[in-house]
Amino acid sequence: MSNALYDKGREAFLTGSISFSSDTIKVVLLDLTHYTANLATDQFLSDIPSAARVYTSTALASKTTTAGVANAANLTLTAVSGATCGALAMFKDTGSATTSPLIAYIDTATGLPVTPSGSDIPIIWDTGSNHIFKL
Repeated sequence: MSNALYDKGREAFLTGSISFSSDTIKVVLLDLTHYTANLATDQFLSDIPSAARVYTSTALASKTTTAGVANAANLTLTAVSGATCGALAMFKDTGSATTSPLIAYIDTATGLPVTPSGSDIPIIWDTGSNHIFKL
């Protein structure tokens, strides 16, 4: 699979239940031995088994949405340990996995897969015209 938006996440943008610029948006580092994305049906963070969620980031900062392109400041995942991870999932954090909508699945990026060793892992967003993703 390559980078894509979850169908229910796109729907949430269109109904106004996700605001990339004002909501708390995070990413979770994923162990793909415990998760196979279903972009058509996966809707909430709880659709990703907890065993697959290796590390959850802090909230994205300096978010922009110019021309329908989502961008944000690069992230540092601090002192990450755990299983080899092959993807990230972006989601709106509501405080509960059962109501936190999934937005994007990213498995094609520099540095993926990564085997956490207790060190920091930088997340550097694409600097091309579509940055993180484009609606």
